[in-house]
Amino acid sequence: MTRLTRRLVCIAAAAALSACSSLGGGDYGFSDYSLVRVRPVSVGDHSMIVTPPRPWNRHRPIFFEDIRQVEDWTQNGPLLDGISFVTGLKNGKSLIRQRRSANQQVPLFRSNMTPPEIAAMIESLYRVRGGAVDFRTLSLKPRPFLGTNGFQLDYEHLDDDELWRRGRVVGTVINGQLYMILLDAAKSHYFDATLRDFEAIVASARLKA
Repeated sequence: MTRLTRRLVCIAAAAALSACSSLGGGDYGFSDYSLVRVRPVSVGDHSMIVTPPRPWNRHRPIFFEDIRQVEDWTQNGPLLDGISFVTGLKNGKSLIRQRRSANQQVPLFRSNMTPPEIAAMIESLYRVRGGAVDFRTLSLKPRPFLGTNGFQLDYEHLDDDELWRRGRVVGTVINGQLYMILLDAAKSHYFDATLRDFEAIVASARLKA
């Protein structure tokens, strides 16, 4: 996902985030972030609406870099925590932009994927593009989401910066399109500190009528 591919510029991003948080709205200046207020907001390709329980920071899309169906939020900067939204990803599409000539590829989404196959795709994303040197699936179980029989994936991973991170994904496939909300944060403190927000956001999620 977009946040995972930006770790080489995270120091600059964290500085931008600090500037954003001090602007009282985040919609002015030169920050890469804008403030998400406590109200219903459309995410990704605008097909899903969520309501955060407190303000978050949304990374502005980058032309030719971001995938339209994927959106990233953070509280404390992308190295420490983040929530990603995948909205209406279609059959044959990828969670990230990648060159066809690249030696390692993240699998494309297929509309007939099972939850274990989606979990394997997410693991590949972290290993190939996220810098994970170790990835461990903690659990994969059914969970209602967006009015359907979805799934919940819990995992942890050790990245090449020697920091353990923990994540949770809640997702489903509706009309052949993938919808997911993903929390990924440093295992020490930040995951637990943002899990309640994540669960509130998942509970609030709905598709646009």
